Amino acid sequence: ETHACEPARVGQVGGRNVAVWQNGAVLPEPGFFTRPEGPALTLRLPPRLASWNAASHPDQLLLANALGDAEDLLRPYLNESEEPWALRLDIGLPETVKLLDHHDLDNYLFPLSRRLMKNRNLPLVSVWATKSAGVISSIRCEPTSAHAAPEVADYRTTIRTTASAQTRAFKQQIREQLTGCHEMAAGPVSLEIAFAVGSRRNWVNLWKPTIDALGGLLGWTRPDREWHPRDGRITELGLHRTIHPALGTDVVIALAARSL
Repeated sequence: ETHACEPARVGQVGGRNVAVWQNGAVLPEPGFFTRPEGPALTLRLPPRLASWNAASHPDQLLLANALGDAEDLLRPYLNESEEPWALRLDIGLPETVKLLDHHDLDNYLFPLSRRLMKNRNLPLVSVWATKSAGVISSIRCEPTSAHAAPEVADYRTTIRTTASAQTRAFKQQIREQLTGCHEMAAGPVSLEIAFAVGSRRNWVNLWKPTIDALGGLLGWTRPDREWHPRDGRITELGLHRTIHPALGTDVVIALAARSL
């Protein structure tokens, strides 16, 4: 069974380069947003990776404590507002940790972003994370504004998906549209992914399956593991969301990656 979506080509509208499909339709542009650069708050508890264990499992308890402490730390700086916000998490890992193996940045951002969006009703449209060797981890959360797509990138493309993010077809559609894609040179990678979604889409649930489909770009952990890319290589990650109601359940994804 095939799940192909036709690849986009580049066209011009109003002097701007835009993605155009084979039927001539112009794709809604996923928006990019500025990265928080304000004062950093030092986390009192180390960030924790997402856990899918039982609620009573020690990993879940440690995660709940870390999330609660991060939320308390941010509380004085958050206000009820409909303006778009951005989150940034800078993670310090022990020198003994292999920085480019595991410790995937989206798995740090996922539980924290969900917590802030649910408990604080925070309109997050952009989330960022970095990781490096160090003993200090920090967090920033502040209003953001639209920003141009990254000017410097070793690979960039725009993709449209029509399948549910919970299905294999979603990942297949992404993989099949990575035109001209070659595995990036060994070493750390900076990756930004901008999603254009319908008004009812939960964009947080798109992060992991999208990155899982990028093995052609990041390389695979093992040849026999289809959806297990070497995403530990990503040491800088930016994720963005723009709402285009006309998309319905379709998703448009803009990727920009570069070697560090």
